[in-house]
Amino acid sequence: MSRPIHYISPATLDFEDIDRIVRQGYLLALSDDSRRLIVRCREYLDHKTGDSDEPVYGVNTGFGALYDRRIGRDDLSLLQHNLVVSHACGMGEEVPHDIVRLMLLLKVQSLSYGHSGVHPDTVDRLIGLYNHDILPVVYQQGSLGASGDLAPLAHLSLPLLGLGEVDHEGRRRPATEVLAGLGWEPLDLQSKEGLALLNGTQFMSAYGVHLCLRVFRLSRLADVIAALSLDAFDGRIEPFHPRIQEIRPHKGQIRTASRVQRLLEGSELIRRPKEHVQDPYSFRCIPQVHGATKDSINYVSYVFRKEINSVTDNPTIFPDEDLIISAGNFHGQPLALALDNLSIAMSELGNIAERRTYQLLAGKRGLPPFLVASPGLNSGFMIPQYTQASIVSQNKQLCTPASVDSIESSKGQEDHVSMGANAATKAFKVMENLERILAIELFNAAQAMDFRRPARTSPVLERFMAAYRERVPFVEEDRFMAPLMEESVQFLRVCPLELPGENIAVYRL
Repeated sequence: MSRPIHYISPATLDFEDIDRIVRQGYLLALSDDSRRLIVRCREYLDHKTGDSDEPVYGVNTGFGALYDRRIGRDDLSLLQHNLVVSHACGMGEEVPHDIVRLMLLLKVQSLSYGHSGVHPDTVDRLIGLYNHDILPVVYQQGSLGASGDLAPLAHLSLPLLGLGEVDHEGRRRPATEVLAGLGWEPLDLQSKEGLALLNGTQFMSAYGVHLCLRVFRLSRLADVIAALSLDAFDGRIEPFHPRIQEIRPHKGQIRTASRVQRLLEGSELIRRPKEHVQDPYSFRCIPQVHGATKDSINYVSYVFRKEINSVTDNPTIFPDEDLIISAGNFHGQPLALALDNLSIAMSELGNIAERRTYQLLAGKRGLPPFLVASPGLNSGFMIPQYTQASIVSQNKQLCTPASVDSIESSKGQEDHVSMGANAATKAFKVMENLERILAIELFNAAQAMDFRRPARTSPVLERFMAAYRERVPFVEEDRFMAPLMEESVQFLRVCPLELPGENIAVYRL
């Protein structure tokens, strides 16, 4: 069965497009419009520099602090080759494969607008890597998030030259070996091409897009799990009343309260008379806290929608205006600020989830201490909350903003950098931690709900509980908990998400 094709074009690329491309295994190809723009820009650059000795940064000069060193015409290809190999200085953990794929996709998209001066063969080779699932080995450490993601993008580009390593067909192999197997010759980069490949924000952008796609779902799951916890805790529905939200009309707050109300429609527990007049903040303030996170996620997704449809290399070429401008579109400050914001927003979603878990374990409102029938003999769910608290604390530590830091580089020529790459890798860890925190809350909330039987929660949440119980059983007495917690994480990744009255395919919260 042939795979569908996504044609890279100047049209706006959105999260829906990216999710479809990734999930359905689309192949990439250049549209006629993009190929025409790329060819026109390359021909203009060759004409502009072929008959002139005027210095053009990165085309016939050195890089960074070496911008004043002129390079002879016979060495222009070697200059670009040297740039790529000298900048491949990444270290640390490897970038996950899903994010490397996004780096390739977003690099092609950025080059396709015809402002970078690359040869179409170079873009076709990047597309070839993507289509054959040849994933360059890229490392997480090395980018300052300005001048582009130089080190990570250098590693991404090495296989174009027949250098570096790639992951292909489940094995780590030298790029030259894989290229030879496909009958591909290494490329000889032309003037400006190495700089166009390395200058750009595709490391930060790929992380940001991946995070947005994951956190859209996690935010919705947080509401579902919070609603289950609220009902299992015998909480009150009044704080979710529309009139409360109308007099403080933040969009995320309104959306959260409305969603929780719909999730709990038809619950026996939520409507029964309550002895307590109010709930702890972790339940009563779900609309305000979850809602603020939604508003932050929407801001972050706005930033990345703009970024993935941008040209972020340097210098930038405008054939129609006869301009070649050296500027700073590679600077990652918009992304760094957004990623730091996202980390804090995700961390708070986990922070309040842990507090709800703690309340469920406290032996209040008819629930047994630590959610076990015979506490004392059994420790029950005591230690999963310890684990959850540890992860929450780590997230707080990871939320120290990277964007407030800057370290001068390149002899002062690059004197302010965004540190957005560090913001990206930290945010990724926060997101993974949030998933674990929510899984532990669900683990506890489901256990608490089973102590409320024969009373039932809403039909929607009963279906959610039933799907969960197919994978994670009720805990009668102490047992090995870690596998159940990991199974809870896996459940969140694949479980059906039922939100009454909502289109969950929309990538806005």
